This record gives sequence, C-alpha cells and structure tokens, in this order.
Amino acid sequence: MKNRATQKTILIIGASRGLGYAMATEFVTKGWHVIGTVRGKDRTLLHQLADKNPERVEIEQLEVTEPQQIKALRERLSDKVLDILFHNAGIANKYQSESIAEVSTREFEQVMVTNALSPMRVIECLQDLVSATGTIGVMSSGQGSVSNNRNGGHEIYRGSKAALNMYMRSYAARHAGESRTLLLMAPGWVATELGGAEAPLSIEESIPKVVKVMLSQQGKPGLQYLDREGKTVPW
Repeated sequence: MKNRATQKTILIIGASRGLGYAMATEFVTKGWHVIGTVRGKDRTLLHQLADKNPERVEIEQLEVTEPQQIKALRERLSDKVLDILFHNAGIANKYQSESIAEVSTREFEQVMVTNALSPMRVIECLQDLVSATGTIGVMSSGQGSVSNNRNGGHEIYRGSKAALNMYMRSYAARHAGESRTLLLMAPGWVATELGGAEAPLSIEESIPKVVKVMLSQQGKPGLQYLDREGKTVPW
C-alpha cells in the first residue's frame, strides 16, 4: 500500500451508486485515496467498497442542495489536500419527454438547483482544499452541448447541463491564469438509474475511459469540455 503522504486523494461528490460509485472503485483500483459523499445514512455500494478497502475509502454525508451541509463538509475536511475534486451528483426530471413548457415549476427548480447551482456552490466552497496544480471536475453531459442539440428531447436535463457548462466557463474566466485543471466530462449515455435501461453504454464501457481522460489532463491548466474518449465536445 502507498504511503498516505504520497498517496493521491480524490473527493467524489455523489459516490453512493452509478457513475460516482464506479469512479470511486476505479480510483481505488489505481491506488488513490477516495473520499466519497452519500446523501443519507443508509448503507450503499460505497459502504461496501469502504469495508473492503478501509485504508483507502472514507465516506462523508452531504446533501448538495443544502449550503450549510456544504460548509460543514468543508470544515470536516479542513486538514485535507485534494488532488482532484469531482462533482458527480445530479438528477433528471421524472418524465424526461416533457417539454420545458410542460414541466412543473417545482421540478424544474429541483433539477436546476441540483445540476447547475449546487455543483458551483460545492466548488466555490471547497476549492481551497484542492492543490494549486490539482483538478476540479464536474460530470456534465453531451446533452449540455448547445451546438450539438439537433434532435431535442430531454429538455430540462439538457438545459441544466448547458447551464452548468456556462457557469463553469464563468468560473474559469474568473480564475484565468491559475494552474488548476478544470474539466467538464461527458461520459456518454450510460445505463444507470438516471440514464435508463435503454442506454447503449454500460458503466464498464464508460467510467474507466472517463477516469483515464481525467488523469491524462492533470497538469494542463484551464477548462476543457471532453468526452470519454478525450475528444472536445462542442459548446
């Protein structure tokens, strides 16, 4: 096992299942120390991973839509130095075939707050924990690409990811000249609870590639919007 002084650390926001859990597993396999967040107190897949790797996996509780919980997490992690901060948590509206005019105001707000506002709150609050040459990343989506939207559909989810991309562009502009790597990752349409059973990609076909791309970008300053193959996604 690597010495904790030399072992790299990633904080994954939203790691209890799906893409986040798969990412945690992949980083553990690569010898990293993983801090993963879960929403509630119930046992999750991440807890099972921690049971098998007690020296490499820590679990923190966080509801990303609650600013006070974000601040409390920052305090609990105040002695940590993160090589990567990655925000994975996200949701979709229940009926994704709804148009923007059909979705309820409440559900629209829930999706936008969870997918666009909360990641930026987390980044702003926790950024000082990330090393000066570290990486700050967010799980975006190819559906957040405005120029690639030729077929419509999934309007509320698309809009939330497009908004997230814009806010990360603004964040990058405010931090121009800094050495950190900033990433918006598009994993593809993956068969998860959010992606649905009809999605063409398995988690195993997506996440190892996402992690490989993330690691390949370490030490490259500025913001990039990349897919799982490392190709630039049009804004």
